[in-house]
Amino acid sequence: MSALIGRTLAHYRITAAIGAGGMGEVYRATDAKLAREVALKVLPSELAARPRALERFRREAKALAATRPPPASSPSTRSRRRTASTS
Repeated sequence: MSALIGRTLAHYRITAAIGAGGMGEVYRATDAKLAREVALKVLPSELAARPRALERFRREAKALAATRPPPASSPSTRSRRRTASTS
């Protein structure tokens, strides 16, 4: 799993491994375009070649993108929201 640490995929610089499961591996990465930390899921090539697995991955990505606040929000953003809602 550590083979990708230190490498760049597209504009994401992979910095650490987070976990692995049936659909692939998850890494901590830095988005060079937005200068923020993100979780990056990488599918194995054998799964990426299967249309059903790729569609499942896309559905998962859309579901995560629709969540509010975003799963990768910064701690300071969460603190401000929490403070604002309790006042």
